[in-house]
Amino acid sequence: MCGIIGYIGAGEAYPKLIEGLKRLEYRGYDSAGIALHNEKVNLYKKQGKISALEGFVSDKDTSGAIGIGHTRWATHGGPNDVNAHPQQSMNGLFTIVHNGIIENYETLGEDLIKDGYAFQSQTDTEVLCNLIEYFYINSDTPDAEEAIRSALSKVIGAYGLAVICANEADKIIASRKGSPLIIGLGNKEYFLASDAAAIVKHTSNIVYLNDNDIAILKHDLFTLKNLNNHPVSLTVEQPKLYLGEIDKGDFDHFMEKEIFEQPKIVKDTLRGRLNSGTGDIKLGGLIEVMPNLVAAKRIIIIGCGTSWHAGLIGEYWIERYARIPVEVEYASEFRYRNPVLGPEDVVIAISQSGETADTLAAAEMAKEKSATVLGICNVPGSTLSRLTKAGVFTHAGVEIGVASTKAFLAQTTVLLMLTAKLSHEKKTITSQDFETIINELAAVPEKIEDILKESGHIKKIGEKYKDISNALFLGRGNLFPVALEGALKLKEISYIHAEGYAAGEMKHGPIALIDDNLPVIVIAPNDAYYEKILSNIREVKARRGNVIAVINKSDSNLEQLSDEVIRIPATHPAITPLVAIIPLQLLAYHIAVLRGCNVDQPRNLAKSVTVE
Repeated sequence: MCGIIGYIGAGEAYPKLIEGLKRLEYRGYDSAGIALHNEKVNLYKKQGKISALEGFVSDKDTSGAIGIGHTRWATHGGPNDVNAHPQQSMNGLFTIVHNGIIENYETLGEDLIKDGYAFQSQTDTEVLCNLIEYFYINSDTPDAEEAIRSALSKVIGAYGLAVICANEADKIIASRKGSPLIIGLGNKEYFLASDAAAIVKHTSNIVYLNDNDIAILKHDLFTLKNLNNHPVSLTVEQPKLYLGEIDKGDFDHFMEKEIFEQPKIVKDTLRGRLNSGTGDIKLGGLIEVMPNLVAAKRIIIIGCGTSWHAGLIGEYWIERYARIPVEVEYASEFRYRNPVLGPEDVVIAISQSGETADTLAAAEMAKEKSATVLGICNVPGSTLSRLTKAGVFTHAGVEIGVASTKAFLAQTTVLLMLTAKLSHEKKTITSQDFETIINELAAVPEKIEDILKESGHIKKIGEKYKDISNALFLGRGNLFPVALEGALKLKEISYIHAEGYAAGEMKHGPIALIDDNLPVIVIAPNDAYYEKILSNIREVKARRGNVIAVINKSDSNLEQLSDEVIRIPATHPAITPLVAIIPLQLLAYHIAVLRGCNVDQPRNLAKSVTVE
């Protein structure tokens, strides 16, 4: 969830490091720093955004063709100048940037203190840096690579790290375990990053490090080994990533841009997979495992946050159409509770980045228990894509806004295609329903375009409710998870307390909260639950609550009952979640902007949670 950037080559490192940090700031923005090696190591770091670091170094020496940088999301130690990365060892021999958590850092630190080491920061990273130095200076033949290898053999936890040694000025050494790290191959230069977005301007040739890899980068040489000092073969990949994807364009915020990109995202995710003309769905990544899916006695979907909400919608779909029991689990809980799993179970792991620590650990555990593990992921080459037996890539492109929007829509689109395909294979869906879902899926981009035209109207609703302290979101059936996701979006970026509930549960507690200060956002399309949701709205109005209803265009009943309405196109009930989420995203966005919040970088959050 922090960002790492590194450079070694013939050019000046500083401009490339700063540029890379700006591309990575969505991964962490508590503090930032750089270290430049030019005869000596110049270290500059500052609490706050990258702009604060730029101002700090404006009159400093930034020369050097070797450097590493970091933008931090605080774990050990609060956000301040001292805890910012890079961290240096006590004698200044080693400088390090690090993502992840060293779980046994306290024990390691206590042993180092006994050997005379003192610590300036509260970070686990400084402990690791000093441990590397300890092995270096206590060796008969000091060697930075060997010292790093020795230190990492003592470490328990996760790391993605880059190290420079003051005595070995011709190299950067990097390694990973459980935290993403890539090497970019340039023209007589090498780049190091935790995310391809940081280096896409300079190279499209990428090497993804695997766990326990150690990369040694020199000006004219790139060597890859493992922790046992054995050579590792290089696989160069060329991920499709374009600079336009990581620029805001004409939009005020990345989140706004990403909301408005969603018609294209659905088209891209459907392209080559859904053919409404022939009435067919092709999911090439699932061909080999389709027999496992058809024969599955149970499907378990795991994810975190927004991905978990997508999984909940998938549960409704798969059970309704494929008639397979489905459980949806928080990966962070699933991995620790010793679940009962076996060869007849299929586990579907969902992660936008493919690097979510809890999801990866849960997927690994499921593999160990002989379950078939599939992935739904947005990033080719990510750890999840390499860990799972098979899966489906979403085509959401780079998502910079911390609050996920287009990735959620891409995930649910994939889950619905998977459901339709699986149901068709099992013959548990009628031909009419299958054909309708295919045709309605193909029409989703146009329906979303229709909703996006209402952004101005939704902003006016936001102006009325921007000063609220609490909000309640209600939905029924497969729209209950949409209510959860809508509440999450509002609380993430506006800091308003919001809760999502199954509308039928309102009388079992939440109704006590309703008064004239509480807006209740109700997702109320004209479906099988319509009369039930109508009753819920009447109950809210009887208690002077304010109702914002998301309704079909043709609905006139709820317009009479509601304080505000947002209209969405009618569609097949299975498709409704894909269109109903759009106005909730827009409402959260406009309220947050009106409150003066930083919607792209909400406090205390980072884009990809790569630590526990």
